[in-house]
Amino acid sequence: MNAPVNPTGYRKLAARYSDLTTGMLAPERTPLADAWLGLPMTFVAGATNAGGLLAVGQYTSHMSGIISSAADYAVLGAMDLVLAAAGALTAFVVGAAVSSLLVNWGRLHVAGREYSLPLTLEALLLLAFAAIGPFTRTSGLMLGLAVAVLCFIMGLQNATVTKMSGAKIRTTHMTGIVTDIGIELGKLFYSNRRRGGASGPLVLADRDKLKLLCYFLAAFFGGGVVGAVGFNYVGFVFAVPLALLVLALAGPSALRILLR
Repeated sequence: MNAPVNPTGYRKLAARYSDLTTGMLAPERTPLADAWLGLPMTFVAGATNAGGLLAVGQYTSHMSGIISSAADYAVLGAMDLVLAAAGALTAFVVGAAVSSLLVNWGRLHVAGREYSLPLTLEALLLLAFAAIGPFTRTSGLMLGLAVAVLCFIMGLQNATVTKMSGAKIRTTHMTGIVTDIGIELGKLFYSNRRRGGASGPLVLADRDKLKLLCYFLAAFFGGGVVGAVGFNYVGFVFAVPLALLVLALAGPSALRILLR
């Protein structure tokens, strides 16, 4: 005979899950909250960026390459590609601007849950990206729209996590992460025994920070592998589980806003 269902237990579990995700998005940040949120978002960014190359033919998270490619295209006289790069750059900037608008609006009207707004929008846009996919094979306009949506998502996510963490972490590109890893490794292997009688603080690596940075790097790489496999074998629809992951993080806080 099956055990009776315990609604109270399910409600308690749902409440704990809601409290956990709300804490991850709380304005009062802790290193643990940054890690809990940053790692899955870095995974999503890695999957979206690597998968985006297979889906739309270019990376969409780092603007340095897009600006450099625009310069190359300008020299070669390929003005259509220059315009395409400018469109991708504009979409990224607009995504970051929309994140700032939503967060600042949220601080006034739904304080404590403001970061759920841009992340919920990100989840919805990933679903839109999955819906656009089938039309990109026959329409250059839809392909350009798909690229713009991905760039907008990357700008939106990067600005949101940057504001949330006080610029301590990035999730959509690894240049800063890898640089910080190098800095901490330099401190780790620095020998303080050669200081002689020099005064001043010892050079010590922040081992916890170094460990967390390596986790972020691994999450981005792992997301890239998963995204490349997913988009290669499943196609644009692979954006759906990525959207659901983001929605699982932001959804409870967004739902509380709707039900207040």
